[in-house]
Amino acid sequence: MADTYRLKKSANPTEAPPVSRKTSTQKRSVPAPPKRLVSLDAYRGFIMTMLAASGFGIARLAKLAPDNSVWQIWDYETFQRLKPHFVHPPWESITGWGGVSFWDLIQPSFMFMVGVAMPFSYARRGAMGSSNTRRLLHAVFRAIVLTLMGVFLASKNSDSTNWIFTNVLAQIGLGYVFAYLLLGRSTSVQLGALALVLVGYWGFFVWNPPPADYDYAAVKASLEDREIYEGDLEKFAAWSKNANAAYFFDEWFLNILRTPEDARVPAAGESSEPAASSNSSADDTGEKEDAATTISVAAEQGLLRRWLFSNPERYTFSSGGYVTLNFIPSIATTLLGILCGQLLMGRASTGKKLATLILAAAICFGLGILAHHTVCPIVKRIWTPSWVLFSGGYVMGMLATFYLVFDILPLRKLAFPLVVVGMNSLVMYMMGQLLVSWVGQRVVHTHFTGLLSEFFGEGCLEPNGIGAMLAPTATFVVFWLIALWMYRNRYFVRV
Repeated sequence: MADTYRLKKSANPTEAPPVSRKTSTQKRSVPAPPKRLVSLDAYRGFIMTMLAASGFGIARLAKLAPDNSVWQIWDYETFQRLKPHFVHPPWESITGWGGVSFWDLIQPSFMFMVGVAMPFSYARRGAMGSSNTRRLLHAVFRAIVLTLMGVFLASKNSDSTNWIFTNVLAQIGLGYVFAYLLLGRSTSVQLGALALVLVGYWGFFVWNPPPADYDYAAVKASLEDREIYEGDLEKFAAWSKNANAAYFFDEWFLNILRTPEDARVPAAGESSEPAASSNSSADDTGEKEDAATTISVAAEQGLLRRWLFSNPERYTFSSGGYVTLNFIPSIATTLLGILCGQLLMGRASTGKKLATLILAAAICFGLGILAHHTVCPIVKRIWTPSWVLFSGGYVMGMLATFYLVFDILPLRKLAFPLVVVGMNSLVMYMMGQLLVSWVGQRVVHTHFTGLLSEFFGEGCLEPNGIGAMLAPTATFVVFWLIALWMYRNRYFVRV
């Protein structure tokens, strides 16, 4: 989410010359902000485009029956091969010897790009005269805002505030300050912190396995989908779905942020022990116990709990197995981005930077696969240490590709459609999360059905045909035009 601003060209391709500024006591030299990376904006724009366009409806189209008339135009087999890349797999995030679903790489790309941008943002704020204290306070403010935005999105379909932190914005916010504190440290310190996070988080899981008689069925964990590790894979039992240390933490912590209806405390003067059973008429008629003897936790608490923590539903488990503590290993993903951002800000040649990115990607990729077969499985949903390395290889490879195409080769003009999105990535993300249905119905269907029908035929927006792709694509075009207007008028929303 952090960003930099375009500067005038300088002799050095990655760093502008010092800028002299006067203070009340002396004249001091302040480095100007580094040159903006077109590749980073394009990479960010690419990821946001895929999200806001819902993968251009490829997964939806691929779900249509083989005898659907749409396959007279499109190749059915091609879309069946594409489909796995636009959905999250049930549990493990590796296919074959090293394959991955593209959709699983969306969130690590988010985390990684935040890290890449952080050194640029830090340098820009320093050039603007911000002290270290002000920059730290801004990082704390950004972390709080992003976390609350994630909670807001998690609550959009709830009747009360839903304190869930698995949304990507909340995950970035929870880990942001910790990653920020590693900015400016030596490479050895940063690599040591990376190793500490990965090994420490691995140990946290290994030392807190599920009980031998754990009821996996109660938390919707399936052996068929490899969500449970038994038999030959029993050594990975601690990484099973909704049966791991991070899940046990959520089961405790997230209920503190709620007031479940079944959480009741005795009124003053009453015993906390359950009453003995009897055959009284109250029992026979099913009457509830007297309200004077027990009161809800919510009624006993103050305004803040009744206002923000009044969710009456007890947290049991995430159907997808996602957990709050994912933000801890995600710090390592962000730290990989910081290392890459520092590399790209450095004085090395572009060729050396590209080679270093490719080499680092290969090392992380290989270490991730090795870890998958030895110490813990590659699972994006609980952000295992092996996933940090495995996905890190992919996202660094993607950055290297964008860097080659848009910062080394003379093709940066081709990045413009993506840069428009990347420069207002937060706005695009929020529109994609909140306005897809409204824009699709009230803008695309209402105002553009006639126009689209001229080109694609009647009923072109129906979901059981080409509309499975056309509707989300047309909705994204509306979003892109809004982003273009903001770009042209230099409205850039930042946290």
